[in-house]
Amino acid sequence: MSVPLIILGLFALWLFNSIKIVNEYERAVIFRLGRVLGKEKGPGVVLAFWPIDIPVIVSLRLITLDVPPQDIITKDNVSAKVNAVVYFRVMDPIRATIEVQNYQYATSQMAQTTLRSVLGEMELDGLLAEREKINHKLQTLLDKQTDPWGIKVSNVEVKHVDISEDLRRAMARQAEAERERRGKIIAAEGEYQAAEKICQAAELMQKSPMALQLRYLQTLVEIGAENNTTTIFPIPIDILKVFSDQNKKS
Repeated sequence: MSVPLIILGLFALWLFNSIKIVNEYERAVIFRLGRVLGKEKGPGVVLAFWPIDIPVIVSLRLITLDVPPQDIITKDNVSAKVNAVVYFRVMDPIRATIEVQNYQYATSQMAQTTLRSVLGEMELDGLLAEREKINHKLQTLLDKQTDPWGIKVSNVEVKHVDISEDLRRAMARQAEAERERRGKIIAAEGEYQAAEKICQAAELMQKSPMALQLRYLQTLVEIGAENNTTTIFPIPIDILKVFSDQNKKS
């Protein structure tokens, strides 16, 4: 084999190892003799001078991180299991490569510890009712903690809160008792309002005796429409009062 063919073969091997294809959603961080270059390269065809250049491919796509269920104890001493999902992406490929060994694992661990610390400061009622507030607080804290790594946390969502069966039954009994209390209050308020209207009607009839007679005739019409064989004779209360007074004197 001639020397030119050997040189041509070595050049082809070098060129094959030096040319890298970087996708649209990726960037190549180049380390030249152990030192990172000032700017990432890509997308498209990237020339990394092998063997002095070592490219590290970093994806810029949105990453969905499932946070496993975490055992927490709320502020009111209730045990629960909570899991969440974190959405983040790499904004600075160079910092994500040199500042942290594995940015996905580091973000996962940071999300777990932040989830436990934030939810441990809240009561169970707040944990169940203030999801939007909790999500915003988690996103703000995680984004602040991962910013030195070149990571942007765009959203955090608490997916599921799992509590014990005994606590679920206790909460169901509490909700049922609360509904009964509201029902009794509404019924009492209705009775109170009805009593007020009856008193107002009695005062109005006292001022106009003819109104009582008209009401009596209207009642007869209503009874006659349903029971046309029934006859009612009203007895004034004053007559009964006379008999009661005679019994007291005797």
